[in-house]
Amino acid sequence: MNRRQFLGSTILAVGLAPQFMPRTIVGSGMITPAAATEQRILRIVGRSLDINGKAASVFGLFDGAGNPGLTFTEGDQFSVALINKLSEPTLIHWHGMRPPFDQDGVPGMPLQMLSAGEMRHYDFPVGAAGTHWMHAHTLQEQNLLAAPLIVRAKDAAKADEQEVVILLHDFSFTPAEELLAHLQKSSGGTMGNMDMKGMTMGGMGMKGMSMGGMGMKGMPMNMAMDLNDIDYDAYLANDRTLDDPEIVKVERGGHVRLRIINGAASTAFTIDTGELEGTLLAVDGQEIEPLRGHRFPMTMGQRIDIGLTLTPESKAFPILALRQGARERTGLILASAGAPITKIPSKAAENGPVLDLDFEAGLRAEKPLSNKAPDRTLQVMLMGDMMAYQWALTSSTPLTVRNGERVHVVMMNHSMMAHPMHLHGHPFQVIEINGAPFSGALRDTVHIPPMSIVKIAFDADHPGKWAFHCHHLFHMASGMMSFMTYDGFA
Repeated sequence: MNRRQFLGSTILAVGLAPQFMPRTIVGSGMITPAAATEQRILRIVGRSLDINGKAASVFGLFDGAGNPGLTFTEGDQFSVALINKLSEPTLIHWHGMRPPFDQDGVPGMPLQMLSAGEMRHYDFPVGAAGTHWMHAHTLQEQNLLAAPLIVRAKDAAKADEQEVVILLHDFSFTPAEELLAHLQKSSGGTMGNMDMKGMTMGGMGMKGMSMGGMGMKGMPMNMAMDLNDIDYDAYLANDRTLDDPEIVKVERGGHVRLRIINGAASTAFTIDTGELEGTLLAVDGQEIEPLRGHRFPMTMGQRIDIGLTLTPESKAFPILALRQGARERTGLILASAGAPITKIPSKAAENGPVLDLDFEAGLRAEKPLSNKAPDRTLQVMLMGDMMAYQWALTSSTPLTVRNGERVHVVMMNHSMMAHPMHLHGHPFQVIEINGAPFSGALRDTVHIPPMSIVKIAFDADHPGKWAFHCHHLFHMASGMMSFMTYDGFA
């Protein structure tokens, strides 16, 4: 029996949460790609999870068959009827897709949120293959209103690999509105489960933490940035903690493609593949020159595809997401038949790595942008006041472009927190870090540490008015959101 026959006939996921079981299996007959003209149903619903032995009321996004999110094949049409089954208004953004700007899913851009019980139709090409996701563009995102949005390659069925999708979250029993209110009112100390880290001197934690490779000129090296605004009640991988992790059955010696989505509201992670060396294949749905390693950082909003080749013996392989600068972790377990499963504590013996720009500087796009001088260069300052918890994205010139231009954007982080900057509707290439030019990866979200400068390039080929913001949910909600507007759009 070859691997495709194995995957198609015998793979089962042991102990999976029911809402995640169908999409973690490839070639099993459980997922049937829709025809290009078939309209999909996508329901926004309320649901209940057991988290740390306590019932949690959260949101979810499920297709007509009850599977989380949507899966397409490149060349398909994104023909979707979105139905709001909640008792409150909401709206969904298709993160990584390139829809017409009026279907992008940002409230008021230009369409308003879906009212309770309302249905709205979407129709646009899904584009090239890639790992994307969908989420609310409101504080509802914190309450797990997100799901995978996968576009498979046309020849994916021929690939000798098993696909495993991992959606990461940070979770709090405290409502998002209260989390934000506490952040805005607190000047230090810990309030409930929220560690405010002693927000003095613009949020710099005086704890002797490593600067993670950042050049903080004129500043003592024992003065580190503020890493995490909130200490959450749980960190989830496919809705589950390491106290009861998802266990995915895999073939001994088989090949696995991990599609990992950082859907956390305000937590950056480093993915640790343990004893298995992974091959990074894509970031943010865009192919890169393959890069091998065991640890792969990802900030909020980013996605990574990692290829793994399993060992021939019967073993279990934890795939862990390490919380930045802290001991908490989450993840799932790949296990071949007969493998013993060992419980993994939800806290590690040491803190997870602090994200910097070293990893980003080593990435190279498989198909970079053409070599072209910029028609327009925009400069953007990322500003923040941790004491008041107010954030801003400012520029001395309007963030406007013309159709057909090559645009450079220089982002300068003048705050003491990192910002995952996301541009809607446009993949961009990272072309300079702290003054050093290079031909980096294509992305839609880039991590910018404190006192760092990142330059990106993109082609203005998708007219509209597009959101441009920090993907830290509470930074965005506190002012770090702007728009990239084409001439002719209000």
